[in-house]
Amino acid sequence: MSHELLSDEAGARRYVEALADAAAMERLEALIAALLEENQRQNLISRPSEAQIWQRHVADSAQLLRFVPRETSSPWLDLGTGAGFPGLVIAALDPRREVVLVESRTRRAEWLTRMTQALDLPLCRVEGRRLEQVEPFHARVISARAFAPLEKLLRLSSPFSTKATAYLLPKGCSAAQELSELPAQIRKLFHVEHSLTDAEAGIIVST
Repeated sequence: MSHELLSDEAGARRYVEALADAAAMERLEALIAALLEENQRQNLISRPSEAQIWQRHVADSAQLLRFVPRETSSPWLDLGTGAGFPGLVIAALDPRREVVLVESRTRRAEWLTRMTQALDLPLCRVEGRRLEQVEPFHARVISARAFAPLEKLLRLSSPFSTKATAYLLPKGCSAAQELSELPAQIRKLFHVEHSLTDAEAGIIVST
């Protein structure tokens, strides 16, 4: 699959279609429709990004699968999932994958729970509380798109992490800077990959 920059909605949708079967695309279409409707009631995503939802949110989430070997797919822990990115997209693409969405804001957590039911994702569960209050388990993948500064994120997620855990952390243009600020012994465990949806954005990935 080409790893060229996904610079428009059509290209972003084609990218996701290459990862999805027909049922998964139906789930993603339903998710998008529900999200745009709910966005009128609560600010799930920025209004300007509604017109670029495939590029800015869906493909931006789906691209993380590039870094996940199939045999290490779950459980997948998504921190501060917000409107379900990337975790709910990952679950919609593969409902056989166990995904845990952590979202402490009550209204968002309630909406996420309704969506897991509407999209028939029984292995996707919502933890509507702070990460510190979630019972630790060994996550095979930990993702977070807008959760916390890197040092704090690694500290809070450490009870869920093992040597086998893959970290996938979209960090926008601050990725290299945040990684450079970690102590050397921790910094060497990660590297920065380029995002497919934003030429200036990076994804911090465990090495």
